[in-house]
Amino acid sequence: MNVITVAAAIILNQHNQLLLVRKKNTQFFMQVGGKLEPNEAPEQTMIREIAEEITAKAEIEQFVGRFETRAANEAGHQLISYVYQVNLDQAPQIDAEIAEMKWIDLDDQQTLLAPLTKEVVIPWCKANLA
Repeated sequence: MNVITVAAAIILNQHNQLLLVRKKNTQFFMQVGGKLEPNEAPEQTMIREIAEEITAKAEIEQFVGRFETRAANEAGHQLISYVYQVNLDQAPQIDAEIAEMKWIDLDDQQTLLAPLTKEVVIPWCKANLA
């Protein structure tokens, strides 16, 4: 099986809404983040991807964990994600390959969510923000 390794950000606002992005030519909304480059630590990937995708500076608050899910946009691929809770120091704005960005409520039923978001991130947020 093909494996994709990424770093992914949990970014919440003061209303406990989750920031998600949708890449161009894809359907699923997912965490800000992306693939690790060779010899790059997941933390470095996280900061770089946030700068590239939503033009914001970020501070990692905590490492949430390493998770394995199906990849959203690459059929037959497994996704290994290093997930971090992150604080932004400015308002996010989309850039790079991002088509759309939105804040969702944790009980959102309308948005098409990536497996990582649906199976890992939202349950973690609900358990840790209650």
